[in-house]
Amino acid sequence: MFAPKWKKEAKLLYKGAKKYIHYKRDLLKEDRIEEIESRRADLLEAIKANDKAKAEEASKQLRNTCEKALPNFPQQSAWEENVEVIFVALVVALGLRAYVVQPFRIPTNSMQPTLNGINITAEDGYEAPWFGKRAADFVLRGRSHTHIVAENDCKVTGVRDKSWFLFTRTEVSFSDGSKVKIAAPESETMRALKIYPIRNPKTGQVEFDRSFEKGKTILNGTIDAGDLVLVDKVSYHFRTPTRGEVFVFDTRGIPTGGRDAARMGDQAEGTHYIKRLAGVPGDTLSIAPPNLWVNGKIAQEPGIQRVIQAEGLYKRLNPNGYEIARGDLNHPRPLGAINQQFHLKDQAPPGLREYAALGDNTGNSLDSRYWGSVKEFNLAGPALFSLWPITSGHWGFIR
Repeated sequence: MFAPKWKKEAKLLYKGAKKYIHYKRDLLKEDRIEEIESRRADLLEAIKANDKAKAEEASKQLRNTCEKALPNFPQQSAWEENVEVIFVALVVALGLRAYVVQPFRIPTNSMQPTLNGINITAEDGYEAPWFGKRAADFVLRGRSHTHIVAENDCKVTGVRDKSWFLFTRTEVSFSDGSKVKIAAPESETMRALKIYPIRNPKTGQVEFDRSFEKGKTILNGTIDAGDLVLVDKVSYHFRTPTRGEVFVFDTRGIPTGGRDAARMGDQAEGTHYIKRLAGVPGDTLSIAPPNLWVNGKIAQEPGIQRVIQAEGLYKRLNPNGYEIARGDLNHPRPLGAINQQFHLKDQAPPGLREYAALGDNTGNSLDSRYWGSVKEFNLAGPALFSLWPITSGHWGFIR
């Protein structure tokens, strides 16, 4: 503590030279390592002798030896160092995404009003505000202003999903060869543009009954981004999933397409879904609107009760609470009739235990009522935090 400054600096150099050898051992020749160790010994001897002049000379020699130990080793340029830093940051980010926390963009409205999906509001005669307001809308509300006009007389010839990573995109193709990309899922894009798919009975191909005249508006209005949430990918390694929490799962082996997907207004096939975990392995579920029954009792979890009681925004969006699956009764569904029982397997091989997923907006949710259980191997993790937009009313921890 009370050692003179020269002695403290000498001791730091002595330790630093040892670290240098450890870090560069694979690049240093054996004779260079021996020379550095010899200089370190000289420095240590001077420190013990309390000889300042000898220590300063030994320090000078040790520094010079280390600097010349790798005379031909190429030094990184500033550009190379920046590239290396960016690469390391990407590796760390990908590692966090794969094993710790993963961002997930909600494309549909099956979890409203708990969480928002992407919404398009089209208005005839809509005029976008000035640039500053548009920028503020995007940053705070995730809202973009769109105005697309037909360049020629054309007919819709195709609608394709072009989403990647966190960016949801739908590409609409036209008969004149033009294409437009809209920041929304296929179903929401088709609803807003009034595109109606029709299967040609002669060819069996899907065609689109929608045309635009030159100069006419294809889309004019706003697009509100779906909530960006963070998914906790660690918790389920240390605890069992809890009934009532919001969770994310992949759709491997789940029949999310077909006639039911076409019947849902804002549902589309996707690699991941976000729903509320309504049943865990061993549970038996049934629905008698507006109630969800679990093991012979009305479910009491707070998130499930908000849907049952249908108060506030829940009443406006989903006034009937939990509904049975709608549609063709000839197509079997796990929860397609009042009081129909749906049992989730508990005794099953690893990865095949079963869970049930229901959307909070059950009148517009393609979920376990239609396609059955979510297997254990599908689970990604609980939805942890709503990150953006910050003014959606959902910012914060998800419950």
